[in-house]
Amino acid sequence: MESTTPVPTAAETPELPVTVSFTRRADPAHAVEMTAWIRSGLTLAESFPGFLGGGWVRPRHGADEWHMLCRFASPATLAAWEASSERRWWLGSAQGLAEMTRTERRTGIEGWFDAPVDASAEIPTAPLPAAPPRWKQAVTIWLVFFPLNLLATVTLGALLADVHVVWRVAAMTLTLTPVMTYLLLPWVTRRLQWWLQGRPWRDR
Repeated sequence: MESTTPVPTAAETPELPVTVSFTRRADPAHAVEMTAWIRSGLTLAESFPGFLGGGWVRPRHGADEWHMLCRFASPATLAAWEASSERRWWLGSAQGLAEMTRTERRTGIEGWFDAPVDASAEIPTAPLPAAPPRWKQAVTIWLVFFPLNLLATVTLGALLADVHVVWRVAAMTLTLTPVMTYLLLPWVTRRLQWWLQGRPWRDR
């Protein structure tokens, strides 16, 4: 008899966070209006379920491009924000003020490697960089995963040595995943941002 592997349904597949960055072009003479408009958009987004944070950077003197970034817990929560009447009103309020020039979405692990955006930044800045090469992302994850897994193996693993292997692995992964995701990986990526983005050591 031929066996088939069941395909996970949408309900069984965990949704990954999604980061959206977009660029707007506006007349430099309207910097005050653009600042107020972007801040109002972030304030509206904060009230929606699944909003994880956001920020913006203003252009260097004389430039006309503004960069904004939002992160949501899943594509579904992002879709709810994008389809909302609040967002439609917000976009409509920029008619004649700003023009959309570029939009980019990143999901899953790549979102960990987004360049940090300071919501109060007032200094000259370059456009948001692309995600680092996959091999650099893999090296960064390994630098966190190896020592964390080694520590867990000689501590928690030893304590659970008599427990069935399935429950032992389940306990270790349930412990390590939040530590790695919310504490260690963000900490390491912030300190390796200069390398991930290909900048010299002196610019770290």
